[in-house]
Amino acid sequence: MPTTPHPYLPNSVPAVRQEMLDTIGVGSIDDLYETIPEHLRMPEGLRLPEALESEARLVAHMRGVLGQNEPALAARSFLGYGCYQHYVPATCGEINGRAEFLTAYAGESTEDHGKWQALFEYSSLMAELLDMDVVSIPTYDGYQAAATALRMGLRLTGRSEVVVSTAMQAGKLAKIRTYLPDDVAVRLVDVDEATGALDAARVAELIGDGTAAVLIESPNVFGVVETAAEDIARAAHARGAVMIAATDPVSLGYLDPPASWGADIVCGDIQALGIGMHFGGGHGGFIATHDEPEFVFEFPSRLFGLTPTSDPGEIGFTDVAYERTSLARREEGNEWVGTAASLWAITAGVYLSLMGPQGMRELGVAVAGLTRYAKDRIGALPGFEVPHSASANWREFVVRHDSLGASEIRDRMLGRGFHAGVDLGRFFPDRGDQLLLSVTEQHSQADIDALVRELGEIA
Repeated sequence: MPTTPHPYLPNSVPAVRQEMLDTIGVGSIDDLYETIPEHLRMPEGLRLPEALESEARLVAHMRGVLGQNEPALAARSFLGYGCYQHYVPATCGEINGRAEFLTAYAGESTEDHGKWQALFEYSSLMAELLDMDVVSIPTYDGYQAAATALRMGLRLTGRSEVVVSTAMQAGKLAKIRTYLPDDVAVRLVDVDEATGALDAARVAELIGDGTAAVLIESPNVFGVVETAAEDIARAAHARGAVMIAATDPVSLGYLDPPASWGADIVCGDIQALGIGMHFGGGHGGFIATHDEPEFVFEFPSRLFGLTPTSDPGEIGFTDVAYERTSLARREEGNEWVGTAASLWAITAGVYLSLMGPQGMRELGVAVAGLTRYAKDRIGALPGFEVPHSASANWREFVVRHDSLGASEIRDRMLGRGFHAGVDLGRFFPDRGDQLLLSVTEQHSQADIDALVRELGEIA
């Protein structure tokens, strides 16, 4: 233990540190890490370079680092896999950059009226899009939202098993595994390789009396719409399990909301709702349910609603069921409530209000049409195949070549100025020959034609 206080770290005075250790009943800080395997611990300090001596040197260093970035240009990038280049209206950046939003960390109802109203409006707009009644303030990202939704299912049922589709991003599945309690059994179910979608009968076989929740994603990681979702929800409910659907809200201008086919909890990420890519970092997770008390009281995050004030006829914005959160109950809360992605919620609210129902419908139809066009054009190229060509895809689809691997196709296309999709072999060991392509409203028919022409030439 250091013998002198650190100038920037709180509670680093040796006597204070010892008092904290005594309070929790451990002999040393090392005792707190006993459960972490030895090979995962860092035996020595970080090997950091020498500190930069001035702000000017720091600026020069960061310019050099950022200069290595290769922008995902709209006409040349077909990357997806969880971070998408949907158009960001200028108004979104104008409003989320206002000082009252950008600099407000948290705030309370006594002084932060504007931010609370903006978050309430976001929740209301999302509820309308999702056909749900209650929508949380965003978690860090969609990964966290999916993991928390499963824990809600565990608490609601008191059971200790979950059934989860593997047709999701590998990072999301890893998050679920690490966030669920150690004694929870995670039963994985793969998609049918011919369709890229789940088989309802296969999922039903895994659902038992001990199943707390079933989680599927639609469109799934391969861009395939899970057309058997209603049958899966029926099988889950027959065994008393909670049905959880992960989805991208921007797809719901074209697809039916999961609530319409039986989802009890809907979760996902709001990155596509006017937030932008931000080097892969513009994310916020949402959780939504119907207005049923047993579900509402399992939300760990804050919920905002309306309440009358002391002035007749006036309403204000307030926390709903605040007592269920760790902010009120501390360690007895459902889960820990930390910093939320509130700024992105305000941004998504601006986006939804600008688009309106008709705008979202037009966007969804446009992306669906471009997806089908790209699938058909690439599938017609000699040597290329679209494995799930007969399935319904939205925004993303899988491509493979009869002799070239996905990484080789990517490398060759990058030399021609195209980011030609994501190599699925990086995340799924048995899919090294598969490339995941994404198209959005940012792509034109000419962009897709140019991609197809270059793919034909490299093969």
